[in-house]
Parts: sequence; C-alpha cells; structure tokens
Amino acid sequence: MSDKDEIRELLARYCFALDADRFEEMAALFTPDGVWETAFGTGTGRDGIVAQARSIATGPRPRRVHLTTNIVIDLIGDTATAQSNWVLIQNSPTGPTIGSGGGYSDRLVKVGGQWFFQHRTIDRYIAEGRS
Repeated sequence: MSDKDEIRELLARYCFALDADRFEEMAALFTPDGVWETAFGTGTGRDGIVAQARSIATGPRPRRVHLTTNIVIDLIGDTATAQSNWVLIQNSPTGPTIGSGGGYSDRLVKVGGQWFFQHRTIDRYIAEGRS
C-alpha cells in the first residue's frame, strides 16, 4: 500500500473504533505522546486520550457513524499532514439525522513502518444550535 493509502486507512480505523466506543483501540492509533484536541477538551498520551473519550461518552448514546471525506494528504518523508471533513450521522426517534460535522487537521508520523496520529485537531462547526 502507498503511504497515502495507509493514512486513509488510519483515518477510517479511527472512525470505526470511535463509533464502537473502543477507546483503547482508538488511542493506540496515536503516538505514545499523541494529542487528541476536541471541542470538549484535549487528551494527551494514549491514557489521556482514552480518559478524554470516556468523559465525552457518558450515558447511553444513539447508534452512529462518522464519515470522513475530502481527504488531502501532504507527505514529507516519514511525516505528513492531512486535512479532511467529517460528519456524524446518528439514529434519532424520527430517523437518521446529522448529529454534527466539521474538519480534522492531522499531523502524522511513520514509526516502525506504521503511520500514527501525532496530533489530531477536531473542528466541530456543524452542530445543533450553531449557525
């Protein structure tokens, strides 16, 4: 697989793990000192990322899926940046609905032949109550 394909797969694995509340699996996609910067706070290091994800996922949540699109990757040796858009579609009492959406800004690094997030910033600009 090309580096860009491996990075696209990393972005997809992140969504599958997050949507299934497999936070340890999601955090393992980051470097040991990785940063996950969200609208609800920041997790640093894999343990911090798991703790941050758990703090967001309190109580029962509707079944959901994150979709990532418009992916642009710039490679610089064993580092890369990626920009993409995301949308969260979830169940509701009236049927499927867009829960939120926004953009991802990623710094990535290749370690031991595998790509990891070094820093993921999530810009959440589509959400209920926002214009």
